[in-house]
Amino acid sequence: MALLALVTALVLVAVGGLHVVWAFSPWPLRSREEFASRVVGVPPERLPSPGLTFAVAGLLLVAGYLVVARAGLVGTPGPAWLTVAGTGGVAAVLLLRGAGGLVASARKDTPFARLDLRVYSPLCLALAAATGLVAALA
Repeated sequence: MALLALVTALVLVAVGGLHVVWAFSPWPLRSREEFASRVVGVPPERLPSPGLTFAVAGLLLVAGYLVVARAGLVGTPGPAWLTVAGTGGVAAVLLLRGAGGLVASARKDTPFARLDLRVYSPLCLALAAATGLVAALA
């Protein structure tokens, strides 16, 4: 269980790191327009603000911490039930994002929808399953 928790947390932290980069840059894409279309699925003027992007990054870092804390790999302040509830909450949010993305993107033929069906939603569902396992079994 420790290895699953560690790998899951590392992926969550890596995705959080990507969000930090995205607050400043459209990397790995060349322009904000391409980034808006392929990564976020909105017109460039509707891209989330850097503040919101940092908030998502922070939540992903907290999610990674909760996963390793639930597995007992790092210490936790407060009662143990907080890591159980927190990790379960992370799993639920990732499950909703993954399932919701599959449903919403199945009806569209856009660059974002294609990536959502192939990459973003499956990744969220895999992370939801791994986080759920850690929450339930650690």
